[in-house]
Amino acid sequence: MQAKTGDTVVVETKDKKLNGILMPVPESENDVVILKLESGYNIGIDKKDVKEIKLVKAYSEKKQKTAEIKPDKKLPTISILHTGGTIASKVDYKTGGVIAKFSPGEIIGMFPELTKIANIKSRKIASMQSEMMRFVHYNLMAKEIEKEIKSGTEGIIITHGTDTMHYSSAALSFILEDLSVPVILVGSQRSSDRGSSDAGLNLISACYFIANSDFADVAICMHENLSDESCLILPALKTRKMHTSRRDAFRAINTTPIARVNFNEKNISFINKNYNKKDKRKLKLKLINEKIKVGLIKTHTNMFAEEFLAYKNFDGLVIEGTGLGHLPNEEIDEYTRENKKIFDSLKEMIKNGLIVVMSSQTIYGRIQMNVYTPMRELQEIGVLGHLSDMTPETTFIKLAWLLSNYRKEEVKELITKNIRGDISERVEDKTFLS
Repeated sequence: MQAKTGDTVVVETKDKKLNGILMPVPESENDVVILKLESGYNIGIDKKDVKEIKLVKAYSEKKQKTAEIKPDKKLPTISILHTGGTIASKVDYKTGGVIAKFSPGEIIGMFPELTKIANIKSRKIASMQSEMMRFVHYNLMAKEIEKEIKSGTEGIIITHGTDTMHYSSAALSFILEDLSVPVILVGSQRSSDRGSSDAGLNLISACYFIANSDFADVAICMHENLSDESCLILPALKTRKMHTSRRDAFRAINTTPIARVNFNEKNISFINKNYNKKDKRKLKLKLINEKIKVGLIKTHTNMFAEEFLAYKNFDGLVIEGTGLGHLPNEEIDEYTRENKKIFDSLKEMIKNGLIVVMSSQTIYGRIQMNVYTPMRELQEIGVLGHLSDMTPETTFIKLAWLLSNYRKEEVKELITKNIRGDISERVEDKTFLS
């Protein structure tokens, strides 16, 4: 019997045997065999190297169990709003595509532990990879959160792709003013069909934290380390994805995590107690203008003025400077005349109304623009950001939000003021690479 897509097989090559599931092959790559290994990763094998494909088990479609939902009046209600990502998805081994599960029954079917924590409401509000998001999607999330709060929910979870989850958490922190319930963003580095998936623990831990704490702010919930012991509740405005694939990819920057959640031991331990608590505040939305243009540029050696001039028609520009907040802006010999052109270009653009803010590509630490003469000269022409310890991503989101809600003169004052916990009064040594 010939093996087909979705079947479990053993592929024997000239030098080894590989066990896995046959995956569909794109038309443009019909000279390879694609196999999903037991690890969850796919591998492509040149057909010329394949000696034999042995069928182990034929594919049979399994019906997804849908749990029957019986509300428990003793438990809080938590709303799960899905935007995409891998957390509520499984691979269809017949097609190679991803099947997303969004209904309360489907979510409970995947994560039955939730029934003992809360009554779950669950629905899709978007379905996309997180790098595809635009400002309009932050506004969409905020409006759907507002609907759930008005319906009486006691906490909200946003399932989200991990790549730009820290952008969304920052945006929601600024947009959601006087938030009275917790809003926790949850992602998954590894899909639910893999044995090493972090989806279940991340989601369950977020629910447990909402149901058993007085926290009422925006935060991120992800694995603390490589084991399945605990998750961290991370500050929405001071967190960053720091690894491409590790389950503990997210780190608090220039501050500590808010709390540690050990679901197996039913324990929540607060690390940072400086957070908003649940009360009867009335939510106000301060949305981001979807037409605002804000750029983000990384400085490097051998830059050209044209790189900066590309943003001359934008409303704002965030510069990821080196170290304390440097960029190449001084002519020191015959070979650095372009640096003076960069300085003159920035000066002219700022004069014409562009708001320019410095951040640091080192990620950790604070901008200090009074140390060296070139940085003082940048301040003199209007480059902002002195003493900020915001990440470049938070600076980018904050600038867009400020430009959407305040006059430009106010923006210049507020960009380096702590509004929602975005700027730390002091940065402690123990927070570095914590």
